[in-house]
Amino acid sequence: MASEGVKEASQQKSGDSIDTVEPKEKKHRGIPEAGFLDDVDKFMLKGGESAEETIKKLDEQLRKYKYMEINLLAKKKRLQGQVPDLMSSLEMVKLLQNNKEKGTPCHSRFLVSDQLYANAVVPPSEKVCLWLGANVMLEYTIEEADNLLTKNLATAKNNLEELQDDLDFLRDQYTTTEVNMARVYNWDVKRRQAAKIQS
Repeated sequence: MASEGVKEASQQKSGDSIDTVEPKEKKHRGIPEAGFLDDVDKFMLKGGESAEETIKKLDEQLRKYKYMEINLLAKKKRLQGQVPDLMSSLEMVKLLQNNKEKGTPCHSRFLVSDQLYANAVVPPSEKVCLWLGANVMLEYTIEEADNLLTKNLATAKNNLEELQDDLDFLRDQYTTTEVNMARVYNWDVKRRQAAKIQS
């Protein structure tokens, strides 16, 4: 979804185009790589566009990267909220498993509504119910719940690492695009000054 707005960008090599370069392997969720302009003179002569048009294209590319960053940050925030919930659920399942093995009841205090708690004695049990989201709750054995929560926690942590890597990559592309804009702008200023001197 994050890369929808960038698919129309052309796929040429660095130094030949200010448009994005699609990597052969999509490592970063399809985020296109920004090509760095090594030789602005060569690029501007080859492209045949004015500096204003080129800067406008770069600005559009910058806005697409910003849009992707907003989406990735929202995903990261959602995952960061899920990890503590998964950890506390896993902790509770391990406590229930421990109590089942010992044959002792679990004394707990649970939230009934905002700021209202109730005390409960949970007898040793083979089963546990887990909220899966969208108002869905399923009953699992304690071992199944432990396996599911462990797997989900590992997946969430892995996804968080990948998201952070993608955000770092995206910020690099953002910086490269800003540098390209500055280089094209400076090239245009020098060209105008040279034209003034000659006339």
